[in-house]
Amino acid sequence: MTDSPSRPRSAAVWLGVLRRQFPELGKELAPSRGTALSPTGRRTPSAPGAAVRLFVSDTIRDITDGVIELEEAVCERLRLPRPPRGTVDQRLVRITALLDRAAADPVLDEHIRNEARRMAGRCSTALGEADPPVRVEGRCRHCGSVSLRVFAQREAVLCVNPGCRCSDPACACRTDASHRHQWTRAEWRHATADQAKGTEENA
Repeated sequence: MTDSPSRPRSAAVWLGVLRRQFPELGKELAPSRGTALSPTGRRTPSAPGAAVRLFVSDTIRDITDGVIELEEAVCERLRLPRPPRGTVDQRLVRITALLDRAAADPVLDEHIRNEARRMAGRCSTALGEADPPVRVEGRCRHCGSVSLRVFAQREAVLCVNPGCRCSDPACACRTDASHRHQWTRAEWRHATADQAKGTEENA
């Protein structure tokens, strides 16, 4: 399956975000430098710090189980052998490698995207991170509005106009109110370069 500006493989974007975020959760479990010494000389974290680490621990367990279940579901749907054991990162790599085949099954493709997005969001919450949008100059090629934003963690450009719709009848923007047109950074640079070239030729 070849990506296009109107139908980017957002599943791959979210899986990539998850691969970058998940290792950071392990670092959050380490005791902070500000922990106090108990009467016995052992470091004891404060209650807020302990609560944070408990939440991170729960998140690691939830995502680990979620990735295992997702890979098994993908393999079952594609009629592939049960996947071998592996780390979360190894399993995410294997799922990503199956996206071309999964794309032929709209139900499976959407399931992968939704699960990857859910788990990436859980990671962001546990890490206390946000993905603030940054405005992009120019207008959306679909709706013409100045509603383009860059989301750094996703490495993507989105049109945040709720009323934006494209001409592709298979695009999720027609059926999913939360769906937004999305381009990877590389796709956006390419599309922008083509637009600039066309403007020069017509001048």
